[in-house]
Amino acid sequence: MDISINGKPADIVPENEKTLGEILSGLEQWLKGSGHRLSGLTINGEKIDSPGMAGAFDRELKNISCLDISTSSWPELGAEALIAARNTLEDWENASFDDKKRISEEWPGAAAARFISGEMIDLFPLLERALAGEFPGPPELLRIIDERLREIADPRGEFFLAEKTIFSAAHRLEELPLDVQTGKDGRAAETIQLFSNIAEKIFRLLYLLKFEGFSTENITVDQVSAADFFDEFNTALKELLAAYNAKDSVLVGDLAEYELAPRLRKLYGTLKDSLSIAA
Repeated sequence: MDISINGKPADIVPENEKTLGEILSGLEQWLKGSGHRLSGLTINGEKIDSPGMAGAFDRELKNISCLDISTSSWPELGAEALIAARNTLEDWENASFDDKKRISEEWPGAAAARFISGEMIDLFPLLERALAGEFPGPPELLRIIDERLREIADPRGEFFLAEKTIFSAAHRLEELPLDVQTGKDGRAAETIQLFSNIAEKIFRLLYLLKFEGFSTENITVDQVSAADFFDEFNTALKELLAAYNAKDSVLVGDLAEYELAPRLRKLYGTLKDSLSIAA
């Protein structure tokens, strides 16, 4: 069997594998490590589109003489999935009652839904709820999707544009202890959500920046490696959320004011300087 990847001969020799799925399962793990994903197949000259790929995995290798595997980068597939999700939301919003139901039922089986459910796990339940007529509705979700599309299209630009929001979140964290103590529960909840959202955005952008050649491997933040700083940052964030849910106002205050607010500023400042130098 001749095997190629994106039209180029591949050094893949089946050993004990019996089906196409067995060959591709190992390949998919390797692709994930390189930031790429399986995006298409051509079997014996027949191009298999996304809806038919799952069924193709059961094909026996003895019946395949020529296999071309198509791969795409995560940003390429992410943008395609988000655009498809956006179109689905717009179709749902403008559809009749019966068509809304049909669109909702068809969505989980779509290629975009499968990608988002596995790669954008925070977004998938929001899409499911929106297509069921629940909150958030399509307008709010379209805003979120457009933000994600901007991140994919220009992660560097989005990182610099986030500066005002990041420093606002850090300032709000410093005010969080007083909000908790004075019973401003609504504002406190908004601060936690704002901080959580901006932290997630930073890590999304760092992942996307890898595809532009930016790496944090040799970067230090506050005299520790970026990897260790990220681990400490994530640990402090989890502790803050746990303390907030447990209504431990003293611990919430300490973590927010003395741990996370200064770390957020240091992280952003260091990454901004590194990105400016790398530009």
